[in-house]
Amino acid sequence: MYEFILTETHDQIFEIVLNRPDKRNAMNIQMVEEIGKAIDDAERAFIQGEARVLFIRAEGRVFSSGIDLTSFLEDENKYGENWRDNLFPTTADLQSVMNKIEDCSLPTFCLMHGYCLGLGMELALACDFRIIAERTKLALPESRLGMIPDVGGTTRLLRLVGPSRAKEIIMTGGNIDVVDAERWGIVNYVVPKDDLIPKAEALAKDIMLSAPLAVSYTKRTINDMLDDRGNLKIEAWAQAQLIRTEDFYNGVNAMINKTYPVEWKGK
Repeated sequence: MYEFILTETHDQIFEIVLNRPDKRNAMNIQMVEEIGKAIDDAERAFIQGEARVLFIRAEGRVFSSGIDLTSFLEDENKYGENWRDNLFPTTADLQSVMNKIEDCSLPTFCLMHGYCLGLGMELALACDFRIIAERTKLALPESRLGMIPDVGGTTRLLRLVGPSRAKEIIMTGGNIDVVDAERWGIVNYVVPKDDLIPKAEALAKDIMLSAPLAVSYTKRTINDMLDDRGNLKIEAWAQAQLIRTEDFYNGVNAMINKTYPVEWKGK
């Protein structure tokens, strides 16, 4: 049914599995769109009483290395000098899928291992619960590419850790130690890789002891109390400025071609 993800339902758990291991589960637009459609499938399963919780995990050695940067070059070849103009509506499309994850009637769990970078971490931040394997590389490295996290990552990280810590994490773009991530509230639990699914299933079983509508309305109530969706427009606006800079172009090309360090121009 899908090209880049798998879905299955068992024991009232609806699973979305990132399935592009040969590309380290780098996410292109189609994969994100498929995730959005799978969320609709999960909603139907919830209504029909077939699923109570949603897991998002990944096949292969890593959860996700982030956005598929080769798609940027494909856009350049397709649209020529105006290729950057076509990235702005893409931001809104990606944000809408992350919002759909956040708004999902089911409690959502993200199970991370290996790498969880950039767009992968933004996806994780849209989930209700995050369980991460020891020694996982967790980061929002966009600033090292001349960008910012613009698919809700800036907004949701700010909500979790506050302005000062969010600035540190995003401005440096470096790896976040998983122990610090747990201490700061970015993730719920750090476990050995083999315990990822058992830990998630144990928490899911505890949640499923509660009434499904009470759980769903608890999620909706808390999310509504924290409503900061207006910030997503600020993220998109900032990214729209940055993608027109030399630094953005040089940063993306350096990442793809492995030509470090980047000589930033500040323009």
